[in-house]
Amino acid sequence: MTQRDRQRIAAGLADGLSYAEIARRLDRPTSTISREVARNGGPGGYLPQQAHQATVLRSRRGTPAPPQAAAPPGGTLEEEIIEMAVRTGLPRMTARVHLDLLLSEDGRRTAAELTRRLKVSPASVSVAVNYLVQQGYVRRERDPRRRRDLYVVDNDAWYHSMAVSTRQTLEAARAAMAAAEAFGLDRPVGQRLAKGGAYLERVSLDMMDSADRWRALLA
Repeated sequence: MTQRDRQRIAAGLADGLSYAEIARRLDRPTSTISREVARNGGPGGYLPQQAHQATVLRSRRGTPAPPQAAAPPGGTLEEEIIEMAVRTGLPRMTARVHLDLLLSEDGRRTAAELTRRLKVSPASVSVAVNYLVQQGYVRRERDPRRRRDLYVVDNDAWYHSMAVSTRQTLEAARAAMAAAEAFGLDRPVGQRLAKGGAYLERVSLDMMDSADRWRALLA
């Protein structure tokens, strides 16, 4: 576990998140998070810097870890891209799957290939690709010759992911405006919801217009 992971655990505890929610955000088992917190002061006394230093000291007292192989060229950049995606809210495993697809030569892989390349369980890959498909980042194709699914990311995926995101924001905008009507437009809460909904609706429609106008760049 990295020092950054421990900082995110501390932030999650400060926000009152459950171990399960923190584990989901870090793409780790809940038991890992609970053990980490219990070993380093508990929920009320967990300090990420001290926890990291204590773990380093424990590892030094134990059996020395074997030397790690040098990272392949571009490995650091790939980690930076994954961290950036995680900061936007994407689960780490989902970010890893998406990046592996983006960096594939023809933009497509099977679930078995993803499982083998990323050294993770088929269930983890399944959860990740289902999310990516739902959000428009990836599309699913059927290989008729081998009866298997192919997961594809191509130029049009950028457009579809933008369309999905915009549609979701538009739904939130209209829900806010409906709530404003329910609370009453003559009340402060109704006015606040109405203004927020109108803002989100206008921005969403403008983004979709822009996505349509510039879609030819992806051709």
